[in-house]
Amino acid sequence: MDVERILRLAERMAERYGIEYFEVRVARTRAVLIEMENGSLETLEDNLEVGIGARAFAGAWGFSSSSDLSKAEEVIKTAMKIAKVSGGDSKIFIGDPVVDRAEMPVREPFTDIEIGDKVALVREVDGLLKGKGISARRVVYVDGLKEQIYLNSVGSEIQTVVPRIRLSFSVTAKGNGGMQAYWKTFGGTVGWELVEGIDFPHWTFFVKEKALELLRARTPPSGEFDVIMDPELTGVFIHEALGHAAEADSVKNGESILEGKLGEKIAVDGLRVVDDPTLPGKFGSYVYDDEGIRARRVEIIRDGILVNYLNDRETAALLGLEPNGHGRAQSYAHQPLVRMSNTYLEPGDWSFEEMVSEVKRGLYMIGDKGGQVDTANGTFTFGAKEGYIIENGEIKAHVRDVALSGKILDVLRNIRAIGKDLRIEFPGYCGKGQWVSVDDGGPHVLTRAIVGGLG
Repeated sequence: MDVERILRLAERMAERYGIEYFEVRVARTRAVLIEMENGSLETLEDNLEVGIGARAFAGAWGFSSSSDLSKAEEVIKTAMKIAKVSGGDSKIFIGDPVVDRAEMPVREPFTDIEIGDKVALVREVDGLLKGKGISARRVVYVDGLKEQIYLNSVGSEIQTVVPRIRLSFSVTAKGNGGMQAYWKTFGGTVGWELVEGIDFPHWTFFVKEKALELLRARTPPSGEFDVIMDPELTGVFIHEALGHAAEADSVKNGESILEGKLGEKIAVDGLRVVDDPTLPGKFGSYVYDDEGIRARRVEIIRDGILVNYLNDRETAALLGLEPNGHGRAQSYAHQPLVRMSNTYLEPGDWSFEEMVSEVKRGLYMIGDKGGQVDTANGTFTFGAKEGYIIENGEIKAHVRDVALSGKILDVLRNIRAIGKDLRIEFPGYCGKGQWVSVDDGGPHVLTRAIVGGLG
């Protein structure tokens, strides 16, 4: 691709249409997807996608894209014409030019692994998931290498290469008149070394045993209890309940309980929440966002005080802040939105055993089973994979189909203990009209919330 030609073309058109600012992204993504259910290969794809997306600003954004690079002129012109007719009066942060090339390192490129070897891996995992009482099993492998060139009207030219790999497997157990599922996911911005580092016999046995144990577990009690969230549930709470409320487009649109609260104490002393796309190897990591802003670690809450929102170029200008590298797009065919990366709660100094000993009657809740959050009203409901009743400082009965709910700020203010066992290893995809890769986590956390049955 002739980068210089595209830039000169865009500059000429910007002058013709009176465009204040423009940016162009050209991306090439090679991706493999393999899905297997109960030993049957449901999906086997090896796709190469190339495309161009252009965005122009003239008080409002105009955007256009195409999978045909020969249509670059049409794409850029259309984006600029849309921006002109939109008639907005917004402002954006423009900043200084950046010229850079950044490639996220891997030890063993997954692009060097034959597709047959990847299918063989999926078959091997599927075979390990078989077992007495297991009625269904599923394995999903995906990898993708994204090469992108970003250009803008102030002279930025940024080339990035980002690898992502993810493997997940699940089982459904049937018995005792019911069915229960359990699953495990691995992923990161790394290479094939991720797969080689997984102890598959251990983890496949683990998910099978968990699903079978849940068939024998009790239904949970209902009411307000002391609750210990495990690192995975802490992560999903921080991502869903707090992180989305801290995205500045939600604040701009009046859809966040954190609107107007910068500088206010919203949580307990000592609590710190971070979003950090620079963490090496994590699934939500990147070097530059899709607005050409260098990724950076952002403290959202420091010592209980709300100190930052996650910003893009437009929300930064609106709120009088600097963009902090959180404008992300699903692909060249999507406009950047304010998004999280790797979001987590920093560790404290409690051991898990000390936390359990603090609870007279409560629950230990483990894992993420999805849920709902209303960032405007500040309420949430999340399912957990499993739970245990705690009585007089001891872990007792196993419970299933258990959910956690409450008011986001109440839960943050009710935190009594923060564990020292930080884990950020729960890779997934966050949907907000577009899908982007994220990770989240934290330590064990003791707080108070409403517990009930799920579904």
